[in-house]
Amino acid sequence: MQKSILITVLCFVFLSNVDGQRGGIWWFDTGLKFQYGATSLYNKAIVDSPVYDYEINTGYSFGGKLGINHDANGLAIDVMYATAQQGIKVDGLESIPTIDWKALDLYLLYRNNANLGYFEIGPKISFIRKVEGNNAGADPTDFTDDYNSNAFSGVFGFGAYVMGTDGSFSGVLGLRFEYGFSDMISKSSKELGAPLYDTSIYDDGYQKTIPLFAGLVFELNWGIGYFGKATCGARSKFIMF
Repeated sequence: MQKSILITVLCFVFLSNVDGQRGGIWWFDTGLKFQYGATSLYNKAIVDSPVYDYEINTGYSFGGKLGINHDANGLAIDVMYATAQQGIKVDGLESIPTIDWKALDLYLLYRNNANLGYFEIGPKISFIRKVEGNNAGADPTDFTDDYNSNAFSGVFGFGAYVMGTDGSFSGVLGLRFEYGFSDMISKSSKELGAPLYDTSIYDDGYQKTIPLFAGLVFELNWGIGYFGKATCGARSKFIMF
């Protein structure tokens, strides 16, 4: 709840400067987004273990975006439904157990659009919806209760406009990198040795499990409108693209 209030306040402060600005244009856009790339539930204790070995896995997410912009600078709010996976090889086993998770991701990113390109940076909060363990020949096991209900990450990305640059419509292709800061494992499940439920991996001390992502992001944007003067001397008003 506190995080939601903070996000709301940030958006209000950002918008409240509209009337106080002199020069420049405030404009708004919305869009559809899709991203695909490498995903991981990184845990240093698993990496250092002689028994386990990480696989490279992929995941995807899709959703929408709202942009609140002042000239080339803006605030991008993305809402994405994400599906991700992490396979972990076990010494002596032919099958590769996987951890699959689904989340609703909320991004709040500063974005700069200039020279037919962009870069973005900011936080992401993931609301974990479901976590399952899967192994060949066995039914999926629900581990959702062993994970925290949300996780926080830092996001950095950049890319270029590949179609349309007039503000009314554009297509954008870029790269996005996400690094988790908070532990995915719930407090009650740490003693069970989650996420592998093997306490021996923590003989040298507990290590948190964090989500990682690196991949491509594509978005289609439509301009909504901007604040401007329809005639000379008139008061500023919202004008649709």
